[in-house]
Formats: sequence, C-alpha cells, structure tokens
Amino acid sequence: MATRKNTRSPAPHVSDSHDLIRVHGARVNNLKDVSVEIPKRRLTVFTGVSGSGKSSLVFSTIAAESQRMINETYSTFVQGFMPTLARPDVDVLDGLTTAITVDQQRMGADPRSTVGTATDANAMLRILFSRLGEPHIGPPSAYSFNTASVRASGGITVERGADRTRTVKATFNRTGGMCTRCEGRGSVSDIDLTQLYDDSKSLAEGAFTIPGWKSDSQWTVQVYAQSGFVDPDKPIRKYTKKELQAFLYGEPVKVKVNGVNLTYEGLIPKIQKSFLSKDKEAMQPHIRAFVERAVTFTTCPECEGTRLSEGARSSRIERLSIADACAMEIRNLAEWVRGLDEPSVAPLLAALQRTLDSFTEIGLGYLSLDRPAGTLSGGEAQRVKMIRHLGSSLTDVTYVFDEPTIGLHPHDIQRMNDLLLRLRDKGNTVLVVEHKPETIAIADHVVDLGPGAGSAGGTVCFEGTVDGLRAGDTVTGRHFDDRAAVKESVRKPTGALEIRGASAHNLRDVDVDIPLGVLTVVTGVAGSGKSSLVHGSIPSGENVVSVDQSPIKGSRRSNPATYTGLLDPIRKAFAKANGVKPALFSANSEGACPTCNGAGVIYTDLGMMAGASTTCEDCEGKRFDASVLEYHLAGRDISEVLAMSVAEAGEFFGAGEAATPAAHRVLGRLADVGLGYLSLGQPLTTLSGGERQRLKLATHMAEKGGVYVLDEPTAGLHLADVQQLLGLLDRLVDSGKSVIVVEHHQAVMAHADWIIDLGPGAGHDGGRIVFQGTPADLVADRTTLTGEHLAAYVGP
Repeated sequence: MATRKNTRSPAPHVSDSHDLIRVHGARVNNLKDVSVEIPKRRLTVFTGVSGSGKSSLVFSTIAAESQRMINETYSTFVQGFMPTLARPDVDVLDGLTTAITVDQQRMGADPRSTVGTATDANAMLRILFSRLGEPHIGPPSAYSFNTASVRASGGITVERGADRTRTVKATFNRTGGMCTRCEGRGSVSDIDLTQLYDDSKSLAEGAFTIPGWKSDSQWTVQVYAQSGFVDPDKPIRKYTKKELQAFLYGEPVKVKVNGVNLTYEGLIPKIQKSFLSKDKEAMQPHIRAFVERAVTFTTCPECEGTRLSEGARSSRIERLSIADACAMEIRNLAEWVRGLDEPSVAPLLAALQRTLDSFTEIGLGYLSLDRPAGTLSGGEAQRVKMIRHLGSSLTDVTYVFDEPTIGLHPHDIQRMNDLLLRLRDKGNTVLVVEHKPETIAIADHVVDLGPGAGSAGGTVCFEGTVDGLRAGDTVTGRHFDDRAAVKESVRKPTGALEIRGASAHNLRDVDVDIPLGVLTVVTGVAGSGKSSLVHGSIPSGENVVSVDQSPIKGSRRSNPATYTGLLDPIRKAFAKANGVKPALFSANSEGACPTCNGAGVIYTDLGMMAGASTTCEDCEGKRFDASVLEYHLAGRDISEVLAMSVAEAGEFFGAGEAATPAAHRVLGRLADVGLGYLSLGQPLTTLSGGERQRLKLATHMAEKGGVYVLDEPTAGLHLADVQQLLGLLDRLVDSGKSVIVVEHHQAVMAHADWIIDLGPGAGHDGGRIVFQGTPADLVADRTTLTGEHLAAYVGP
C-alpha cells in the first residue's frame, strides 16, 4: 500500500500574500486621497457620520471598480449592451475580488412585480404546477399573471432555396395565466370624470381640470379641440352619444393640428397612459394629489385580486391552487412544499424548499409571494435581495452591504449579524456600511471616516479593531457606548386621533387612540403592522404631513437649492437687485452657459467604453453664461452663492443687503436637520442616503400640517446625529405639532412621551397592540420584545 508523503512546502506560497484589498489615493466625491488596506475573508465595517465618505469609498470606489473590471472581460459587442462605468478617481486599487452589492434601493414599484417574481420563487412554483397540477392546463406560462393568452393564424412566407418562396398557413397558440379584466395587476381603476373636466364648459372655455391642461395653447388641449371629433364650442354635457364616445374612449388616430401631425386618443386611455402607468411616488406632489383624487383602485372582481385567469386558479395540487400558495405566509408555504413527495420533481422541490427556507431564516417568513415588491420597506427589500446569495456555493467573493440593519427591530439585528458572519465564515470578504453599534461590535476590522461630513469629511480617522475604536478619540468612538435615559416627565396630550377597526394587511380590527400634541413612537418587530397602522389607517388630509422612506429622485442637474425651492427666492433677489429677469439666474434656463448647456461639464459618449467628462472651458464649471456672472448681489455672483454651504448662505441671506427672508427660512430648516455643511449647488447624485432623507424631511417641514408622520427618521443617521434629530422632534412638538414616529431606535423610544408597541410577532403573529403607555412603563413591564430590549438599552 502506497504511503502518502507530506509534500506541503514549509514556506508560504506566493499567492497567499494577496490577502489585502489595497486602496491608495481615492478621491471620489469628498474623499481626500484616502488610503486603506482591508483584510480579505474578514468582516470590515465602515463607520462615520452621514456624508463622511463611507459610500464613496465602499460603493463608488471598491465595488464600482470590481464591476467595471468584470465587465471588461466581456467582448466589446457584449459591453455595448451593458451599463458603462467610469474608472473611479483613485491611484491604486489592488487585490479586488468579484463584488456583489446588496444595497438599500427600494424595489421597483411596477404593479406586476411581487416578492415571488423578484426572487424566482414564482418561476419554480409555476413549473411545479405545470407538472403536478390537476387538471393540467398547459405549460408554466399558463400559471403566470404576466403572460396573456394569445391566439393567431395566417399566412407566413417561407423561403425554399434560391429565389423560391411559398406561403403556408400557420397557427400560433400561447396559453397564459393573466386575468383579462385587470391585465395581471390584481386591481382595476375607476376614474372619476368630474375630476377631469367641468362638463358645464366647452373645451374652448377651458373645461379641463387636469394639472397642466388648462392653457388653451397647450398641445394636448389643442388635439381635442381641433380633432374634428367634437365641437370645441359646445359644453361637454351637451355632447351626443357618438361625440362622448369619441371624446372619452376614441382609438388612437393621426390628426393635423396647426399644420402638425399629432395623435388623437380618447381621454380615458390618455389618462391611463399619462398618469396610471407611472410610479405614484415618483410624481410631483400636485400630480400625485390629482391621481389620488381622480382615481380609485378596487380589487378586480373577476380574479378577486389574485391576478390569475380562471383556468390557472382551477388547477390544484392537494386542494391548493397557485393563487392560494402565493397568498400563504412563506413560512407556511415552506411547510406545505416540505410535505410534497413526488420523485419526478424532486430537484425542483429541493430548490424551492431552499429558497422558501431562506426567507424564514432571514426573518421574512411573514411575507407572502404575492406581496407587491413596491410595498416592501428599504430593509425588507435589502433582505429579499440577500436570499439568492445565502445558499450560494461561491467563495472568495466580496459582499458589500449598505446598512443591512435598517428597518430591523433590535430583536432581529442578532439574526442579521449571524448571516453576515456566516457569509464571512464561508471564505468571503464582507464590507458593511453601518451605524448601529450592535453590528459594528461584531467586526473584525473597522474603518472610521470623518471627522465631519461633506467637505469636512473624506479622511480616515481610525483603522483597527472595535476595542481600538472604543478607546480612540473619534466621533464614532466617543458615541459608541452612548445610552439614553428614559424621559422622567412626559408631555400631556391635547387630544386624540381615534382609529377604529383598522384591518389593513395583517392588522386585526385594531382600536387605538393616538395622543395629539406629544411625541408618539409606534414600534414593534419588522412585519408587526406598524406601517399598516400609521400609513394605512391615519386619514391623509391637509392636516397630516407624511414623510415616508421613498427615496428622492434627482439628476445631476438637481441640487439642494432646486429640490427645496430655495433657488426661487434667490433668483428673484438677484433679479430685483439688478433689474433683470429671474430666468437669467437659472443654469437650466436662459442663464445657462451655451457651450455646456448649464451642465458645467462636456460629456463625450465613447460607445461601449465609459463616457468622458471634461470641465467646460468657457464657464470653467460654473454652469452660467459669462454675462450672467456680471450681475451681483451684495458683492457675490450667482455661482459664488451656489458654492456656499448652507451655514454660510444662512448668514449671507440673514441680514444686510442680501437679506431674503424666504431663502433664510429654507436655509434654517436645512440647518435644523443637520445639513449645514452641504453646498447649495451640490448635485443630488452625490448625496448619501441619510443626507437625502434629511433633505426630504427639511422640505416637508415647510408644509402646514398639525400632525407629522415620520417613518424611521434615524435611517442613515450616525450615533452623534440622533441627538440632533431628537432636538428637532422636540421643537416640532413644542411648536404645537403632533409627531408620530415609526421607529426601532431605542434612543427615540426612550425620548417618547407615549409608546404604542405592536406584535407580538410578525405577519399573522402580529397585527395587535401589545402595549400602550410611557417609556418608563414599557421598561417596567418587560413583557414584550421591545420592552426587553429597551430595558437592556437604558440599563438599570
């Protein structure tokens, strides 16, 4: 028998020396020649105040370069179909591995996108039913609510050799599972015609009441008035049946208006295409208000909200249809799949079982596969994206996470920590941008950026172990062990907001009185029904200002000045001081540099390679025409004002020759939410997630409301910034407002006047109120998960 010799070399192999990711001279966004060495196959957490440069280093430098280099391995033909990525502004990037990014981006709000379609669980279920379902109705597409049934027949031309063709008859059939009434959306829309037009007026008299349709010169209005299908001078209520049919439901047809060929289409399909096909959250506020007023969505009466055709609903496996399976909580569905014993589909059952078990393991077992993807919170969306990576056999991969604990109750954070450690222990490099001390504490290596935010950040303040961070004199180190005390005296409510019989989603006929005139915190584990109670049951009216987690959208031309409306009073002040039009002081209008069209840079498209951008030589990046920069306000031109920070601009517009009360009020709100360091003209695309949320909060603070509803305002906030947020909430309440906060952060709970705790679990196990009272009462009670964690947080 041959003996095995130990052939291992005593000296380490040269390949084992590449155990670091080296970054030298990173200058993306606000990074100032940052150099770090990150250990591979370890868990590294990046900390620092919001806006200090964490995302710029991790996502825009390390992950972006890894993705760019992987894309370069494909042929130039394939690269032409992929997003082009520019090389980050960095001197050296060495030791990179394949990066898998799991970010906080909310999933698309397409009405046909669900949890099942986003995770491929639906695809596996469809195959399962197409093999085992009784009666058998067709292939997997027959169970898909995104596939319509199609039948077609006719002649097709077939080529037979050189110059010989013949026409043959062909028939095509495709069986789909889409409900024909709602087209796979699960709901049907009913449009209130009284909100579209005033039927006592004619089109010539301005009958339309749709936002943006009031002007007689507006092309859309002219198409209807000059189409020839209706009399523009006749009141709409006097239209004949034929005219009304053409006006409301006319098929698309070409018409000539003022010598221009345009498309005429009935008003109802026009509204459906213009407004109802878009994400409501992405609409401007006045457009969204119009849609909410004019359109009511009701459950489809034919499919009862299942989105599926009658045939798809009739096919069953052990008395369960695919619609029933998708409506079950995933943890219950996993048990049902585990009970199926069919050797012919054993590999499929095993793969489906793994996917469904991953949901439960990651704390999302309370979801159902038919849950619309757009209704998931940022934290839920991120965990759904993690599912496909949990069972992966890949190793030596770099996983990049953006605050994975957002939206998690303290009870759930330990489970997330276990998942991060499991990914690391499989031999992967895990990079996490995080603020929560519970997750920072499990790190093998910590990189702390700062010391401040924006231009005051962008440097590495500390690199080392968690114990070293605690002992270090950085902002994160000093606040790492911060604990809040329970408020001793609480405010007395001035009234109550009554909610009776709330049953949205998993709520179980909840009756609750939310006190007014105080700071109320609604808490509970993820999926317990907090958002359903607050956003689904509090009546939205003129007196309620709701700030949810939907991200603000903006191009590279958008900046804090344009987003908050600050630029309007500034332009008017410049125009008044110089006796010219306000439009001259807009880089998106008449004042734009003609060479770069107000962008400040010249973009050159290089096909499949990343486009190049160079600073415009004519305006030197200032974005304005040279003649505009000759106009001054208190000695400053418009480009110098936009280069100011919020704090500088607050002093500039607060007194003296440039005093502009309207601008000063907006700047004061930006400073209140901790954005005093941002420059007014900084593109929104360069802001971090936390900065964007606070910018949104500052904008909503201008609205005249008596009740403010905030959804996790601490998301993206550093430990040091939470105290400033609490001060802002106090000022809102002291000014006579009622503030209702959905929150998991214990410091906010401890600072509340009243706590409403939902639970006891998630999904079907939640939906009930398990505690109401003051924070001190909750700590003393300790019968709920929230009470236990808050008691541990505040200490004895």
